Amino acid sequence: MTGTVIKVCHVALTLRTGGLERLLVEFARHHDRARVEPVFVSLRDEGPPAEAIRALGRAVHVLGEPRGKVHETLRLARLLRRLRPEVVHTHNLHAHLYGNLAARLARIPVVVHTRHGVPLGATRHGERLFRLASPLADRVVSVSEDSARLSARQGRLRPGQGVMIWNGIDLERFPYRGPAAPAELVTVSRLEPVKDLPTLLAAVALARRERTDLRLTVIGDGSVRSDLERLAHSLGLAEAVRFLGERPDVAPLLAAAGLFVSASLTEGVSLTLLEAMSVGLPAVVTAVGGNPEVVVDGVTGILVPPADPRVLADAILGVASAPERARQMGRAARGRVEDHFEVRQMVRAYERLYDEVLAIKRGARARS
Repeated sequence: MTGTVIKVCHVALTLRTGGLERLLVEFARHHDRARVEPVFVSLRDEGPPAEAIRALGRAVHVLGEPRGKVHETLRLARLLRRLRPEVVHTHNLHAHLYGNLAARLARIPVVVHTRHGVPLGATRHGERLFRLASPLADRVVSVSEDSARLSARQGRLRPGQGVMIWNGIDLERFPYRGPAAPAELVTVSRLEPVKDLPTLLAAVALARRERTDLRLTVIGDGSVRSDLERLAHSLGLAEAVRFLGERPDVAPLLAAAGLFVSASLTEGVSLTLLEAMSVGLPAVVTAVGGNPEVVVDGVTGILVPPADPRVLADAILGVASAPERARQMGRAARGRVEDHFEVRQMVRAYERLYDEVLAIKRGARARS
């Protein structure tokens, strides 16, 4: 520990709805006020997460659309010179590139980057940008072991530069209840192609051939919602699937269900999966990204291959038709989140990382 309060500036492309943005709210809520003074910057726009951060008494700066790449870098550098943080903490690729450049122009001592997930079908251009930006960061944090291996290779990271810190959630806001209704399936997701909701809908349709009482609640919104609603209707699921859109009351909706399901094609460490496990739901999810690090197959849930509706349907039936097994999985799921994915553990790990890198920089300056 440094013994003094350090200012940390979190930089993200946007402060609109999403998993990354929800994590930034958790940083605002749980940073140790005796150790860290956080400030938050959105390079583009804002939404409910920015409002939540301000409600917690933390400063938010929104820069809006830039007039070009140089303008974007220079205006952020000017803001950083005014804020004078000891640490700039960037989140995901766009902030990684422009935040790193701006931080170095502003002579900020430490830059930490978090890669929250690996986009499906990441382009060679995106990989080149990640490789270009990474040498400017003092540490590159990945949120799963799977992502850490990819970051080390794509970013050509220096020894010791790469760090893995799992995501975490606030257990107090998602208290344990256990599976309430075995036939009630729930998913919480951005409604985007990468989440592969068509496979999930097809799996539900297949499973309902054996259990007609199965129903699915979909929480979240996105660009393909209308397509999914049409698909549900064409599959005969109009009365079996509810699309609720974005909801502020996710915890009670999870607590009313019996099984969390996801057919995502890629994941980092999914906050919605952790929240479902925290309330005590077993999970049937695809074995992609960080999911196998969260779900212990056969113990806290079931892992299935992506893009396979038949296997997903069989796994859903296997859990939904065995209430005692579902309860055991739900209890084990809660215990796993308590042990490894609690938000305060996550935030303290980042604070130790800030202290560690600042101490190294101060020691280097003292020796020079």
